[in-house]
Amino acid sequence: MGKVVIIGTGTMGVGIAAGFLAYGTDTVILGRTEEKAQACLEAVAACTSAINAEWQKLGAKLLAGSISKWNDWEETDLVIETISERLDLKQAIFADLDQRVPPHVPIGSNSSGFPISHIANGLKTAHRMLNTHYFMPAHIVPLVEIVLGKNSDPAIANQVYELYRAHGKKPVLVKKDIPGFLANRIQHALMREALSLVQEGIATPEDIDTAVRYSFGFRYAAVGPMTQKEISGWEGMTLAAELIYPSLSNITAPPPCVTNLVKSGKTGINKGEGLRSWSPEEAAIVKKNYEERLKAAFAVLKVAPDPD
Repeated sequence: MGKVVIIGTGTMGVGIAAGFLAYGTDTVILGRTEEKAQACLEAVAACTSAINAEWQKLGAKLLAGSISKWNDWEETDLVIETISERLDLKQAIFADLDQRVPPHVPIGSNSSGFPISHIANGLKTAHRMLNTHYFMPAHIVPLVEIVLGKNSDPAIANQVYELYRAHGKKPVLVKKDIPGFLANRIQHALMREALSLVQEGIATPEDIDTAVRYSFGFRYAAVGPMTQKEISGWEGMTLAAELIYPSLSNITAPPPCVTNLVKSGKTGINKGEGLRSWSPEEAAIVKKNYEERLKAAFAVLKVAPDPD
């Protein structure tokens, strides 16, 4: 097995790197400076240990370097960009990689908002460029969306798909780079309705969390929504949809209950307040519980695994 190169030293870059290192693949972290990349190696090692406590026995190397100076692309299986969510910065990085990385090496962007067709627009080797979109925390959440742009080569997308499968991930192929790709479109459909219910005073944020966690959300760790309806039967769903769909929210922007929070800087736990206030002690407990439950949910996914 070759190596994977991660560009970016933030939380996502650290988690993505850990996912490859844990399976014995040499992993390179590139930052604006080599010192910045070196500074995140301890965090990469910690995340890797959370996946595989014995990863060091596999003999994989964890290396650091600077984006501008790195030139060892030999035996590179994949390059993944994880820098700040600014289109101009991503386009500049990809234009540079277009020239420097051998044309057979796939290049992915972890962008959650910018389609690869925009990032790789006009580049000579856009055929090997894809969105490789992770979800936080990247070292725990199994899904990776592999999104094809208008110039992406499906054969290269399949090559990346198999690489992720070999590293314990659950990749999905999204055949057109529409806004939000796949999972975020589904997630935002739910969030639009949930926020509308809060805005209209129909339910509290706490009751919405409870309703999702202890009903259909609980089921979705076992099977996805499509298979769940295959099990329960589509006739009941279609009858209910005729009644419910006309009353669902069709707002085209987030409602004031959340935009007012953002404007006032109350953006959630990290700021000490969002839809409610959070003490540092409460925040630490919620974050710890969140990660532990995600790990438990990941374990559930391994029960009676789906056939390949």
